Amino acid sequence: MLTSARTFLSRSGISNVAARSFAQGPASGGSISDDLLQKLGSLSTQALVDGLWVMGWPSAQIDGARPLSASMKCVGRAVTLNFVPARPDIAQDKPAGGQSPEYEAFELCGPNEVLVMASVGPWESVGGDIKFLRLKQRAIGGLVTDGSVRDTDEIINYGFPCFAYSTTARQGPAAMQPWECNGVLNISGITVRPGDAIVGDQDGVVCVPAKVAETVYNIAHGREVIEGIVKEELVKNPGPPGKFYPFMSGKIKPESPLGQLLASKGITPENSNQFEGTADW
Repeated sequence: MLTSARTFLSRSGISNVAARSFAQGPASGGSISDDLLQKLGSLSTQALVDGLWVMGWPSAQIDGARPLSASMKCVGRAVTLNFVPARPDIAQDKPAGGQSPEYEAFELCGPNEVLVMASVGPWESVGGDIKFLRLKQRAIGGLVTDGSVRDTDEIINYGFPCFAYSTTARQGPAAMQPWECNGVLNISGITVRPGDAIVGDQDGVVCVPAKVAETVYNIAHGREVIEGIVKEELVKNPGPPGKFYPFMSGKIKPESPLGQLLASKGITPENSNQFEGTADW
């Protein structure tokens, strides 16, 4: 269910034809299983970015979101919330109280969901301790925003991972208001669809599109295994990494130094998609 511009327009008596122009096609890009979520969360954000890069997909890192504390890591399916600049008539049309798109989004979240909130600006507040108490109660998997948050110490104490551009004392409603729950977002120039995998760690936040999540995991996991072998070799035999690294997944030549090193560890074109001619994406 979406609470959005379309709902507001219909309540205002504007035709359904006009309302339909706000979106074409389904908002969600598919479903990711709990098992796949766990596997994606076991990888670093760098590995996931590399996996999408190998496939030729656009950038997936949400640059405007950093962890409030260094130990925070999140993984979950995206529940999205879009904010728009404040305007009196929109404030009048927005459902009041608990029916607001904001609280509709909160109630869709749980341990395997990450709430992704697109702010109208990096320093604008998307919320603070009273609102986010509900996210603590929902045991949310994480919160990601390209805006800022208030009451930082209390949010950290709530225990759920929070990734934001910064912190602020500003009041959010003075600048913006929630407009749509579970629509497609533009956050820091990155497109997020509801149901996409959101993974965050110390280096930032990455959105893995649901439709290709399994493929991204297979590429990224394979790359991390190879990078571990390369590091182990360079520790044992110090020297410039250029003999083995960087490499392109799906294009490693079996006769290359890296190919020979991997063969010595039992990784070959017969059991890996990382070699020339074995790419399955």
